[in-house]
Amino acid sequence: MSEADLEARLIDIVRADPVLMQVLTTVRDLGLPDWRLFSGAVYQGVWNVRTGRPVGYGVKDYDIGYFDPDTSWDAEDVFIRRAAAAFDAPLKSLVEVRNQARVHIWFGEHFNEPYEPLMRTDEALGRFVAPAFAVGVRLEADGAISVAAPFGLQDVFDMVIRPNPNRLRATGWDKVIASARARWPELTVVE
Repeated sequence: MSEADLEARLIDIVRADPVLMQVLTTVRDLGLPDWRLFSGAVYQGVWNVRTGRPVGYGVKDYDIGYFDPDTSWDAEDVFIRRAAAAFDAPLKSLVEVRNQARVHIWFGEHFNEPYEPLMRTDEALGRFVAPAFAVGVRLEADGAISVAAPFGLQDVFDMVIRPNPNRLRATGWDKVIASARARWPELTVVE
């Protein structure tokens, strides 16, 4: 399949997940700057379709990144609280909103590796631990779903996890792989 075909298929998978669409619609209406829903809630939907598992299987949370040049904790907390107020349980505790402009402030200490400041949200995807994880979606004002996948979508649809070629192998790589394989044993891991 071409990249355009894979993107169209991904959009169909996203639209078929009512909880994911609820999250996208609610976050769109919050007006977060330069936002994107990314990581597990997106690629795991593809894996569930590929393996015949139910919609939402294995999804632990919904990671929302946005970009606000104000890197103060107080400014980020305003957006976190706004998002929390927009959702009822259980989504209230599953939607995690983070300012991508602040990641470099805490990442090095938390993961023991350097992290240069970002200039926009989609730039974060290029730093994810694996190309298969580096996919994000946004529900646009006109109802279209835009996709960001700096490494393309082939690994996602092939269920292949390989280290990001643009960074050091992530701290905790083995734990990430073990967690993914426990839920989707069909995965292929390329070390």
